[in-house]
Amino acid sequence: MFRHLFWDMGGTLVDTYPQLDATFADVVRRHGHDVEIPDVARLTRRSTGEAIATLSTRFGIEPTEFEQANAELKALWKKEPAPPVPGARDLLRDVAAAGGMNLVVTHRERGSAMGLLDGLGLTVDDLISTADGHPRKPDPQMYRVMLERHGLDPAECLGVGDRPIDATAAHAAGINAAVLESPEAPVDDDAEYSVAHLDELRPLLGL
Repeated sequence: MFRHLFWDMGGTLVDTYPQLDATFADVVRRHGHDVEIPDVARLTRRSTGEAIATLSTRFGIEPTEFEQANAELKALWKKEPAPPVPGARDLLRDVAAAGGMNLVVTHRERGSAMGLLDGLGLTVDDLISTADGHPRKPDPQMYRVMLERHGLDPAECLGVGDRPIDATAAHAAGINAAVLESPEAPVDDDAEYSVAHLDELRPLLGL
């Protein structure tokens, strides 16, 4: 059983993918092409950059159009945040009630990340960001810093993310991993656990 969760943020705690997928699909459709949302979703689950590069090449659209649409979506989220991932709020609460810690490991800038969590009413114990001077995942440094900061046993921790890099980073820090994915957009990763809903993590935590 695990006690502590190391959370990714976008796509794991915050449900950003539906709007991101729709935004990129809209760019393609504005150019007169057809694209299905699941096709876009399979790309964004790898990375936003990979999705932009692939869609740009496939449909002959300048990458800057996708980048601009992505920037506009992020600006919108500052005023109207994407909602929490279903089950996230309750799982955060129940982990804390059981004596565990909820720790966020994110690429998002710290102030933006904390503001988003506060705005959505999501309570965590600590957050570490690449803006703190750490390398991006799949480098495990942020996970290792969190382990040391809180004196945690890696065997009691579970990394929760939505992309292969989340699992890779967790493993490199000696932490088991779970990947949240949908049947419509599966990802190829080496995580020990694959779940379609956060509630599926509860048995791993004794909840």
